[in-house]
Amino acid sequence: MERTVVVGGGAAGMMAAIQSAGAGQQVVLFEKNEKLGKKLFITGKGRCNITNACDVSDLFSNIVTNHKFLYSSFYGFSNQDTIAFFEALGVSTKVERGGRVFPVSDKSSDVIRGMERECRRLNVKIRLQKRVAGLSIRDGIIQGVVLADGEIITADKVILATGGMSYPSTGSSGDGYRMVKRAGHTVTKLRPGLTGICIKENIPQKLQGLTLKNSAVKIQNTESKKTLFEGFGEVLFTHYGVSGPLILSASSQIGDCLTENNMVLHIDMKPALSQEQLKNKLIRDFEAAGGHSLKNTMIHMLPKSMVPVLLERSGLKLDQKANQITKEERQKIADNIKNFTLTLTGLRSWDEAIITRGGVQVDEINPQTMESKLVKGLYLAGEILDLDALTGGYNLQIAWSTGYAAGTAGIFGQ
Repeated sequence: MERTVVVGGGAAGMMAAIQSAGAGQQVVLFEKNEKLGKKLFITGKGRCNITNACDVSDLFSNIVTNHKFLYSSFYGFSNQDTIAFFEALGVSTKVERGGRVFPVSDKSSDVIRGMERECRRLNVKIRLQKRVAGLSIRDGIIQGVVLADGEIITADKVILATGGMSYPSTGSSGDGYRMVKRAGHTVTKLRPGLTGICIKENIPQKLQGLTLKNSAVKIQNTESKKTLFEGFGEVLFTHYGVSGPLILSASSQIGDCLTENNMVLHIDMKPALSQEQLKNKLIRDFEAAGGHSLKNTMIHMLPKSMVPVLLERSGLKLDQKANQITKEERQKIADNIKNFTLTLTGLRSWDEAIITRGGVQVDEINPQTMESKLVKGLYLAGEILDLDALTGGYNLQIAWSTGYAAGTAGIFGQ
């Protein structure tokens, strides 16, 4: 019986192990943490957004980097296959806004337990707290792996699913990149992906914890005025700047060209109203408010914590009477509601990034099997590859699909 060694007990690694073992391979899974799925446990704020229920063809438009590489793997193991896979493991799923698929229980631990049970049912030998330090290669053919303690494990096939650099507290320390570099592979520039963005303005503490819902955002280069990102959704204010799903997606699209003070975030807090409609609404509201203050009048239109910030930006005082506001002052309020601007200064660190952007150059990998074109018998899956996507379950789908492709390669006629 052939032996397959899987390095990494995350999403891609467990999927690869299950598929290999299910096809009759003798599988050994090495995980340097004390348990499997440590990063999977915290995804989706602990709820685990396992995939997206969109049409398979729509998956590709949500891939930021190297979407063409994923054609074979996405069609070989689609998002619908992912849902069916977990349902078969006893993990019931549900679809939420934006097609996001979660376990019905809202517990990522159920996803991990389901996969771990399946690994054990298929006799996958799981070796926890065992760090793989290197690959054993002879004449361009994989021979096995070398553990940190010097033990050599022979294998006919090695699947590297060691993850990236994001959330290093979960064990993502770049081990896999070092191993593949020594094997001759190219690793593209690594940078944080799907992370919050810092801002220049000194307002985060005033707005910390505020979520602006149903907002339209646009990010522009301050010099060229070129729009680099547009979207609609929620903006979350944090102690350092802005976050939330919309901003996380923006970070992956603008991160490569974001330098201090060269980009501005434009937020339209009332995208359903035109400038003219908004001005007419302000006229009606201010007239109806009579002698009430602006502060008390505007809390019916904007979140309470946003009102003083917006009025200060408009050059107005909280206690000014609503029915005494001039046409010019009303225009300033409307302008700031429709175009609340923030200067972006940089991305948050690896400690907060959900994914890694960059990785092993995909033209060195067979897209159908995930096998290295440089080392026979070496396969790569998941975040170690130069693949990344927007939020919404797409990054985990990359892990499932590439893990499936690597696990089944050489077994089902591939």
